Amino acid sequence: MDKKPRKFGKAVKTFSEKILKILSQNANKSFNYKQIAAVLELDDTKSRNEIIKDLKILAAQKVIIESEPGKYLVKAVSQDYYEGTIDMTSRRTAYFVCPELEEDVFIPTNNLNHALDKDTVKVYVYNRRKGRKPEGEVIEIVERKKTEFVGVIDIQKNFAFVSTANPKMYTDIFIPKDKIGEAQQGDVVIAKIEDWPKNADSPFGSIIKVLGKQGEHDTEIHAILAEYGLPYDFPVEVEVYAQKIDTTIHESEIANRRDMRDTLTFTIDPKDAKDFDDALSFKKLENGNYEIGVHIADVSYYLQEGTILDEEAYKRATSVYLVDRVVPMLPEVLSNFACSLRPHEEKYTFSAVFEINEKAQLINQWFGRTVIYSNQRFSYEEAQYIIETKDNTIPEDISIVGKSYEVSDEIVAATLKMDELAKILRRHRMNDGAISFDKVEVKFNLNEKGEPEGVYFKISKDANHLIEEFMLLANKKVAEYIGKQKKTFVYRIHDEPNEDKLFSLQTVISKFGYSINLKSKGEISKSLNTLLQDVVGKKEQNLIDTLTIRTMSKAKYSTDNIGHYGLAFDYYSHFTSPIRRYPDVMTHRLLQHYIDGGKSVDANLYEEKCVHSSTMEGLATNAERDSVKYMQIKFMQDHKDQEFLGVISGVTEWGIYVEIIENKCEGMCRIREIKDDYYTFDDKQYALVGEVSKKVLQLGDEVYVKVKNADLVKKQLDFNFIRKNE
Repeated sequence: MDKKPRKFGKAVKTFSEKILKILSQNANKSFNYKQIAAVLELDDTKSRNEIIKDLKILAAQKVIIESEPGKYLVKAVSQDYYEGTIDMTSRRTAYFVCPELEEDVFIPTNNLNHALDKDTVKVYVYNRRKGRKPEGEVIEIVERKKTEFVGVIDIQKNFAFVSTANPKMYTDIFIPKDKIGEAQQGDVVIAKIEDWPKNADSPFGSIIKVLGKQGEHDTEIHAILAEYGLPYDFPVEVEVYAQKIDTTIHESEIANRRDMRDTLTFTIDPKDAKDFDDALSFKKLENGNYEIGVHIADVSYYLQEGTILDEEAYKRATSVYLVDRVVPMLPEVLSNFACSLRPHEEKYTFSAVFEINEKAQLINQWFGRTVIYSNQRFSYEEAQYIIETKDNTIPEDISIVGKSYEVSDEIVAATLKMDELAKILRRHRMNDGAISFDKVEVKFNLNEKGEPEGVYFKISKDANHLIEEFMLLANKKVAEYIGKQKKTFVYRIHDEPNEDKLFSLQTVISKFGYSINLKSKGEISKSLNTLLQDVVGKKEQNLIDTLTIRTMSKAKYSTDNIGHYGLAFDYYSHFTSPIRRYPDVMTHRLLQHYIDGGKSVDANLYEEKCVHSSTMEGLATNAERDSVKYMQIKFMQDHKDQEFLGVISGVTEWGIYVEIIENKCEGMCRIREIKDDYYTFDDKQYALVGEVSKKVLQLGDEVYVKVKNADLVKKQLDFNFIRKNE
């Protein structure tokens, strides 16, 4: 035990913090100086006298109460004690985040007291005087955010340790010999923390699952999922339940629905899609207007509330789209078959049917359950070909059936008219202040083993926008229909951007000669759209796209409707993807409930479900991002001798981040390894500056790099700096 007293308040040796910690952790118990000395394992007279003195000082300051002569209690409520969450840095220190405090509180390493990242904790805050940055000490761990960690096991003779690649997990986990299980040296495992003795450097745990050998493809993908607590298979009982569901189309059920099987209907999806949860129908009306149906898989018909299938779907809340696989929300019998709007099959759907005129103005709308028959399945590439050429013969090189084929004139005409109407809808949306994020997505060509052989970029074209606009219309109008009735509903909301983040963005983009107008909400939207258009095709495009997205608030689910800033909609929900998103299932159920004349449901219950869905969406997004990073690193392992041109995408005091232009892989050049000068970090310029040459390496500069290290386990890519592209 460290017997050196800590600094507290003024630079005076004192035991005050330790005394407060003991009393706070035992809030209903009084202590005398002997009991405190015993807890601190101090038995010398000098230390005991110091404790007596500090107890009297704390009592005089009314921080603690002398409950009876010589015995002390912490005050029941103290303005210096707060509950919040720990936000670890990668340097073994942390910040305490609490809504009651104006700023985050720094927690030094030796004050963490076994708290881990995102734990809910009680903290004593000190140094709160004007002009001084507040610091704190964790005095109680209220709730662990997680107790299961993915790592690599190192087995010794009588015990083992599990170390993680997470830079925010500052300790390894001690595993007693009898809790190693089937794990072998170097395996990737899931370890569960069971205890953390007071004086132990590491928590004690056990191995609950062996994921496989380090570096193997499936092992690393399963490790990504496990890191975020996401499953990669279904419990047997859920699969068995799903297999027993009657997926037959019955005439008795058709009688309860609007029959739209005779209306021209087709799907447009990625060429590798296996589930098709939305279809469009098209009919020209006698009055010259158009009836356009947005038909969505009627998942809620099969997914009955209170079943183990529904419980599992809610728990997952979303499908997870990793680079080489999809981890579905629903078992395959539903996601790829019964609910999937496959061509030339009758399907139950939930539909939004709109009457629209030539100016894309909405004349009428109808919502309800339907039955459809899909006449055609298109890939985005095939639909784009029709839009660009107006030709009804799909050539072999883009055909999803592997050979050229003809499409009916009726389908070609419907596609061209809907593209025309979608462009008008999009133009109106942009004029209303919507922000156009068409960020380039990184995709991989994979071989049979799921390993990357090439990189390509997914760019949205007219066919993507056609689908997007009609899905947005359905989502908007469903939300508006219920919202105006003032009934509880599941909204997709998006707050206005943070002002500080906008100023930071302004600072960065000014280095490239761009600016944004911050005078009003409308001007911000306009100038952000102008910025995103101006950078298209420029070397700094991906950097500025990314930074602009980061200024935005995160969209989430809520029963409290504040509108959707990014789309410029007052009402917005998620209605169009119930195969892969649980909030859409809730939307369908609520919409049908209200169509049937039901009363408004319990908002608190649905808000809880919204929070859960938003949380799971965030975890899935992180896993998806990690899988892309993993594939990028795996791809770069085979290109170690190649010189790449990249753009500086980040600058820190320890080096520069460089994004390779041709494949968007990002890695770090450490400052100490840039050999042509001695560089220091200039935070005003977001740059490294050479002391002798005064050469500047700043955001957006082009540089040449080579791969130094591609670490699949740490998901870390390191570059050697070659030279700046002058």
